[in-house]
Amino acid sequence: MTPEGRLAAVVELLEEIARQERPADLVAGAFLRARRYIGAKDRRAIADRLWGILRRRARIDWILAQCRVDPSPRRRLLADLMLADRLTPEAVAPLCTGGARALEPLSPQDWALLQQLSGRDLFHHDMPAWVRGEYPEWIEPRLSAVFGERLAAEMGALRDEAPVDLRVNSLKGDRQTARAALSAEGFESQLTPFSPWGLRLPARLALTAQGVFRDGLVEVQDEGSQLLALLTDARAGHAVVDFCAGAGGKTLALAACMQNKGRLIACDVNQRRAEQATLRLRRAGVHNVTRRLLESESDKWVKRHGDSFDRVLVDAPCSGTGTWRRNPDAKWRLSAEGIAHLVALQGKILASASRLVRPGGRLVYATCSLLAEEDERQVEAFLAGHEDFRLLPVGEVWAATVGGDCPVAGPYLRLSPARHNTDGFFAAILERQAAAG
Repeated sequence: MTPEGRLAAVVELLEEIARQERPADLVAGAFLRARRYIGAKDRRAIADRLWGILRRRARIDWILAQCRVDPSPRRRLLADLMLADRLTPEAVAPLCTGGARALEPLSPQDWALLQQLSGRDLFHHDMPAWVRGEYPEWIEPRLSAVFGERLAAEMGALRDEAPVDLRVNSLKGDRQTARAALSAEGFESQLTPFSPWGLRLPARLALTAQGVFRDGLVEVQDEGSQLLALLTDARAGHAVVDFCAGAGGKTLALAACMQNKGRLIACDVNQRRAEQATLRLRRAGVHNVTRRLLESESDKWVKRHGDSFDRVLVDAPCSGTGTWRRNPDAKWRLSAEGIAHLVALQGKILASASRLVRPGGRLVYATCSLLAEEDERQVEAFLAGHEDFRLLPVGEVWAATVGGDCPVAGPYLRLSPARHNTDGFFAAILERQAAAG
């Protein structure tokens, strides 16, 4: 493809993302698969530009507003070329040649816009904090309640691209073996600072075609998610439920903790996600997992298997505010009403899943949210209505499972990109007390 063709594809993708309610990565994946003529290098260039614009959207739109121009996919792209690449109007014009697979030639209005953007920077001292930090204005009070004076630093870290974290599958090898295998395939990795399973690559890379991935030696998984699986403290011989298993990333990690021994039930309400998990389980060499499709969080299966499990992990559906490094489009699809719905659903899921925990067993509640109403407040509400559960300090569990010093103070695990270079994660470890007498 020509450079002009790549830019035209970016505009098409931005238009498609705006039309659909699906996450941008799914839209982009379908778009590129349908266009087999786009080669690997072109795909990478298109993706880099697309995700860059999504990461810079608030600043681009603010600057366009200062120029009295409404944002559109084409104008966002033109502005990105001027602001991020620091091109001149004369350098942008040859990229707009017209034709079947190229941007339309610059109109007089386009040229006037480029003149206004010439020499400007992506940051301006008049920008509100929410624009500089690239997050919706309405959510700022909720984020400030959690981070206080650290808000700007935390949002700055969420604005940047995340590294690629890998979890080494201990059923098939150790970190040194995996690191050497990655190096042999041209990928130099570093050890993650907290997870004993983790390796970190510096940037977004395609690993699915590599032998180390196809053979099941590594899985892509953020270090925070790895730590959550470790803190669940699932052991060989335990009966364990992954209540919101999704595509199975934490299920795989739990199976490794259990050394493929014991009973691990992976529950979800989505058939497609469950089918994806099956392929991952087979590749990883996991054979102690039973998949269970639930009709809802209050499925009759839960009642029939009450008081039966040593560990129950609830990685609850949430706002995903902690994953904005990886999903920059998600923040603009979020709403206060959507969060309220999620908070209500989380409470129902947590209450239902707690019925599965045997006396003396543990319930681990987790989200990839930064918001207190989905995290600490949710746990406090649960404990207020379930006196047979108590909160275990995360530092004590960390010492027994992960090892070393816990990187957070207080009873909960709260990880963030600025402080820990992970996605934003929250976890609470609850133990069900045996009945008195």
